[in-house]
Amino acid sequence: MKQISIALLGFGNVGKAFAKLLLKKSVSLKENFDVEFIVTGIFTNAHGYAINSAGINLNKAMEVVNSGENLKIISDIQAGQLDVNNFIYTCSAEFLLESTPLNPFDGQPALSYIKTALNSGKHVVTANKGPVVYGYKELTEIADHHGKGFYFESSVMDGAPIFSLFKDALPAIKINAVTGILNSCTNFLLGLMEEGSTFEEAINQAQLIGMTETDPSADIDGWDASVKLSAISTVLFGIPLMPIQIDRTGIREISPEMIKEAKDAGEKWKLICSMRRKDKNLLYATIKPERINSNSPFFNINGTSSFALFETDILPGLGIVESNPSTETTAYGMLADVINIIKKYY
Repeated sequence: MKQISIALLGFGNVGKAFAKLLLKKSVSLKENFDVEFIVTGIFTNAHGYAINSAGINLNKAMEVVNSGENLKIISDIQAGQLDVNNFIYTCSAEFLLESTPLNPFDGQPALSYIKTALNSGKHVVTANKGPVVYGYKELTEIADHHGKGFYFESSVMDGAPIFSLFKDALPAIKINAVTGILNSCTNFLLGLMEEGSTFEEAINQAQLIGMTETDPSADIDGWDASVKLSAISTVLFGIPLMPIQIDRTGIREISPEMIKEAKDAGEKWKLICSMRRKDKNLLYATIKPERINSNSPFFNINGTSSFALFETDILPGLGIVESNPSTETTAYGMLADVINIIKKYY
C-alpha cells in the first residue's frame, strides 16, 4: 500500500472539508486505490501552522482551528515564525493542496506559492482560479520540467469535471463557444430577490450562510465570473484572456422592480457568461445580466447551482450542470485531482 503525504495551504472551509473527506473516504481509498493519505503540514494565516512528518491528527486540527487556537499546539516541529515558502520546504509532503483566497487581479500570492511548491518537487492541486488565469503556461512548464502534476479541477465549477472532461474523455475536439452561469453567489442572490428580498437583504443572508465574503463585490460586480471565464479560455480554448479584457457587467443595478417585472412576465434575471471563438486566436467574451424566459436552458438553474453549455465542432451542445454544490464538492474535486496525479505519476 502506498502512503501519500499531503500539505494543506489554507485551512478554511475548503481545507477543513478536504480533511473531513479524507477521513470519510479513508477505507474506500485503501480498498479501491491501495493508498493511504497522511497530512504532514497545515498552514493558515489566522491559526499558524502545524508540521508532523508522521501525520497530523485531522480531527484535532479541526478542533483547534474551530476553537480559535493556534495550530502550533499540535505541531511536532516548532520552527518559530515560518512564512509560507519556508513551510513548503520544511514540511515533508509529496503534494501541496492550495486553497487560499482568490486575488482576481493578479493571482498573487497563491501564484508564487505554487511556483515554490513545484520547484521544491511537489505535485500541486489548487482550488484557486487566480494562478490558473495568470500563470497557467508558466506553472505547467515548471511542473513538466520537474515531472510533477499541476491540477486545478475545483477552480471553476467545484467538483464538476470541466477540465478533465475535455483533457481525457473528449480528445481532438474543438470548443467554439461556452455559455453559462458560473457564479453561484449571484445566482443565489437573484433567487432571493425573486422571493421578495431587497438587494441588501439578499447580500446579508448570503453572508450569514457563508456564501460570500465580507466584501461581496468580487461576486456581485462579476469579477469572480470573469476569472472563471478567463480560466476556461486559457486552458480549454488555448487562448489566454485576462479578466480585464472581458466585457463585464455585474448585478448591482438589478432592482426589485426589474425582478418583479420579469417575474410577472414569467421570466428571470440571470448573470450569463458567454464566450465565442472569433478566429484561431481571438475570443469575444461577455458577462452581463440577462432576462431570460422558460425556453432558456438557464431558466431552471436556481439557488447555488451552476451550468456550463459548450458548443464544439462535433457536439453542438454539451451541458454540465452542478446542482447546489457545497465545500465538500470542492474538496472532492481536489481529491479527484490527487488520485488522478497518483494514477499518472506513481
